[in-house]
Amino acid sequence: MKGSTRLRKHLAENRLLVKPSAFDALSAKIIEGAGFKVMGITGYGASIAMLGKADVGFITLTEMITLTQYVTSATRIPVICDADTGFGNAINVLRTTEEFIKAGAAGFHIEDQVAPKRCGHVAGKELISTEEAVGKIRAADRVRRELDPDFLLIARTDARGAVGGSLDEVTRRGKAYMDAGADMIFPDGLFNLEELERCVTEIKAPIHYNMAVLGVSDYVSLSRLEAMGVSIVSNPAGLLRAGVFARLSSVLYDVRSVLSAGQEKPSRTVALGQRTKRDTIVKSDCRKTCLRSRGMPGWLEGPDVALLLPAE
Repeated sequence: MKGSTRLRKHLAENRLLVKPSAFDALSAKIIEGAGFKVMGITGYGASIAMLGKADVGFITLTEMITLTQYVTSATRIPVICDADTGFGNAINVLRTTEEFIKAGAAGFHIEDQVAPKRCGHVAGKELISTEEAVGKIRAADRVRRELDPDFLLIARTDARGAVGGSLDEVTRRGKAYMDAGADMIFPDGLFNLEELERCVTEIKAPIHYNMAVLGVSDYVSLSRLEAMGVSIVSNPAGLLRAGVFARLSSVLYDVRSVLSAGQEKPSRTVALGQRTKRDTIVKSDCRKTCLRSRGMPGWLEGPDVALLLPAE
């Protein structure tokens, strides 16, 4: 069964889907192994991990398609990709949609920012016109109807945090994007829970909510989101940050070991798989760091904890 068809079946259950995001094939396998039903591919994480650059439009369609192919080849759960602004105008979106479908994606979200775009939770974003954004959504809808009708088309609007933006503009654009053929609306950068509730009630469409690490949006419990009727909640950088914390913790332990023991480098002679004092300290430090950081918020429940915190 195609990933897009499995994703549609999950959505038909009317239960909240938790979508952590991968940034390479290994992180994707970790997400799958933790028991999640769906995953994302984060444009932010891809830009950081692949290029070492901020999420300001550096990543290309070719790079995102290659990453998608790696992830879908290594895993079996549905993958929802970040298509940024569609990598061009409506004509380009035709090709973008075709390539993501051929790469095995179950769906993608496409946004209404001016290119080059910015991360959805930073200031200074600018929007294209509603008419141009609608044209991109119609283009994507046309291709997916021909190649994979189950492919999930999520229309993201950054109208809340854009220059001159407002919540009224978010709901207006959300309705227009649904009329153009979108399956779900992704109102990014909402400022509080009341704004999310208004999007759910006024747009009257399935909603994708983004609880980005250190972002502007509220952290909300999964049970509360499900009761509100939210369809998908994403944690786009949680796994990336957990990996960074673990690496930093390990490096700091090694540095402390060298300075305290006067060695050129810590001993690595312990047999593979044997639990060591170093492992215990690194895991303990990582756990404490994760729990202190907003990158590991309290809304994480169930398999989320297995994904983002190392087991004792």
